Amino acid sequence: MGSSILPDLGAEILIPVCAVIGIVFSLAQWLLVSKVKLSPGRDSGSPGNNGAGGKNGYSDCLIEEEEGLNDHNVVIKCAEIQTAISEGATSFLFTEYQYVGIFMVAFAILIFLFLGSVEGFSTKSQPCTYDKSKMCKPALATAIFSTVSFLLGAVTSVVSGFLGMKIATYANARTTLEARKGVGKAFITAFRSGAVMGFLLAANGLLVLYIAINLFKLYYGDDWGGLFEAITGYGLGGSSMALFGRVGGGIYTKAADVGADLVGKVERNIPEDDPRNPAVIADNVGDNVGDIAGMGSDLFGSYAESSCAALVVASISSFGINHELTPMLYPLIISSVGIIVCLITTLFATDFFEIKAVKEIEPSLKRQLIISTVLMTIGIGIVSWVALPSSFTIFNFGDQKAVKNWQLFLCVAVGLWAGLIIGFVTEYYTSNAYSPVQDVADSCRTGAATNVIFGLALGYKSCIIPIFAIAMSIFVSFSFAAMYGIAVAALGMLSTIATGLAIDAYGPISDNAGGIAEMAGMSHRIRERTDALDAAGNTTAAIGKGFAIGSAALVSLALFGAFVSRAAISTVDVLTPKVFIGLLVGAMLPYWFSAMTMKSVGSAALKMVEEVRRQFNTIPGLMEGTAKPDYATCVKISTDASIKEMIPPGALVMLTPLIVGIFFGVETLSGVLAGSLVSGVQIAISASNTGGAWDNAKKYIEAGASEHARTLGPKGSEPHKAAVIGDTIGDPLKDTSGPSLNILIKLMAVESLVFAPFFATHGGLLFKIF
Repeated sequence: MGSSILPDLGAEILIPVCAVIGIVFSLAQWLLVSKVKLSPGRDSGSPGNNGAGGKNGYSDCLIEEEEGLNDHNVVIKCAEIQTAISEGATSFLFTEYQYVGIFMVAFAILIFLFLGSVEGFSTKSQPCTYDKSKMCKPALATAIFSTVSFLLGAVTSVVSGFLGMKIATYANARTTLEARKGVGKAFITAFRSGAVMGFLLAANGLLVLYIAINLFKLYYGDDWGGLFEAITGYGLGGSSMALFGRVGGGIYTKAADVGADLVGKVERNIPEDDPRNPAVIADNVGDNVGDIAGMGSDLFGSYAESSCAALVVASISSFGINHELTPMLYPLIISSVGIIVCLITTLFATDFFEIKAVKEIEPSLKRQLIISTVLMTIGIGIVSWVALPSSFTIFNFGDQKAVKNWQLFLCVAVGLWAGLIIGFVTEYYTSNAYSPVQDVADSCRTGAATNVIFGLALGYKSCIIPIFAIAMSIFVSFSFAAMYGIAVAALGMLSTIATGLAIDAYGPISDNAGGIAEMAGMSHRIRERTDALDAAGNTTAAIGKGFAIGSAALVSLALFGAFVSRAAISTVDVLTPKVFIGLLVGAMLPYWFSAMTMKSVGSAALKMVEEVRRQFNTIPGLMEGTAKPDYATCVKISTDASIKEMIPPGALVMLTPLIVGIFFGVETLSGVLAGSLVSGVQIAISASNTGGAWDNAKKYIEAGASEHARTLGPKGSEPHKAAVIGDTIGDPLKDTSGPSLNILIKLMAVESLVFAPFFATHGGLLFKIF
């Protein structure tokens, strides 16, 4: 068997040091962004030294001054708009967190009661689950520590989302002001701000998990099986908060977006983000609460769950049985190295390469993905060599499977590269540089109906390669290292989470920057620059969603494996009626969930459209620009609707495993989990890509960058109006239903794992009665 090269002390130092480096790096990036001043004055852009030393090929002269516009007014206006967006986002999140807080406490009590009752709240030691010859800590301890780790995960998830939103609203106006000096400076500001969020989240998630493991170890001692079973609550807490963040934020942002687009662009023929549009502030607030806070919580949840799934399986393998600490912490060491790799990768975008033209933006973001993947592959190789024994055994449904360290390296690497493949396929189907989106744009010639048909077909087709990539990585990783292989493959896909999140957060920040430029009345040339940043951001957001969905599929399968082991199910036989009915019901759940979220967006958008129309019709001078719209009412409509509407879909996801487990038992529940995973992944990929393609088809027509695009435009033409309708239909698909589905499949799996001891002991009431 042998032991690892890296001593236990080395692992215990490496993990927190990497996490602290990530936090320090994010603060350094934040300081560089904060050098862009939001107060009037000659240096109101930023001192030429904002970390790039006057780089990116632009002199610091401002376009506004060349065009004779008053610089002071523009800066003041930008600051005012930024404050309005920031206040709107903060007040929404606080309202959301009040409701979510009540749920968090109620669910924590539920975890304690259910898990404590497994052994009748006994404080006596009990035989270990996987080795009856040894004695382990009582079930009551598992109940208490699972509850604590659930609350820890929930709070970390909420804080991650909130910090992300704060950073994004801090950076949006600064990106707008930097756009006056050239597209390169604006890109660096937006990307650095995204990096702040990415590194903070990756480092915080790792550090809190590491501290929790060490504190729990003080009580559990040598009972590593019990310790890591209790730690799974961390993943449950992270994902349950992410669900409400994603659904609530998604409903908020899309209600505002659809309302603003339908009345503003289609009916009144005014540009996007025109200050005369009453829903414009709500729309920009929505980008931050949905795409930033929601996405942050979502990826944090994936990261926490994949770590927990790997640790649970490792604790009942040779690592846990022989108490080998360094190999046990292998999942956390991968994440630690990931932070360092992402740090180097980020420097390529901000310091090593200069962006001088619009066409360089998208390649620069793609380069981030490739560099981080290549460097991470080397990193994983080194970690697998130093942190793992040359051979060891992994728990495989009751047996121990012999595994070599190079096989585990391949498991992680296959997940990492599958993520890159999914990212690039997503980009091909959603970027307007390629034929699929251009075909969708071309179909707008004959109206909205053909646009919708082409868009739906594109989404369905875009599932093919990602599903093969996921299937391939599952086959390879399971063949080598059973369920542990799948868990570390998911971790491999998420190991470059800091870079992925930086690229992802960059999109909404650029979108907001464009909105602020329009509202502040900046010149057409600046709006063109922010639009170019935004179009690239749209594609990268789709890539981010692809990563989130791919990793969710692997994570939920790993959690499913851990659940089946914990619930002591030897095989999941599809031919037994108990399992098959679960399979059917599970496959239906993503459709039910999507129906709820899309209807919520529709009804909230309906209220928004009526309010925007009312203001245009009743406020004299609004269209002429002499009167100000009532932004606050629109913000309130979005807030109220999203808080009210996020409860039913959230309840559906949280209650399903409990109801199925208690009344129908663990076998039926295993069918439900498998069914929801299989159908949820397909719907999530097609919904995200369809919406992204419609959005970029609209932007393709608006930009008019090619001869083909100019024949379809300009803004306001019939093909453009058809494209706007397609974009509006796609909004709830790509920003509400699609991204929320990956949380559905992960959350049901992790919840089933946490409650597995209870279901195995007391579940299946209906089958016991009949």
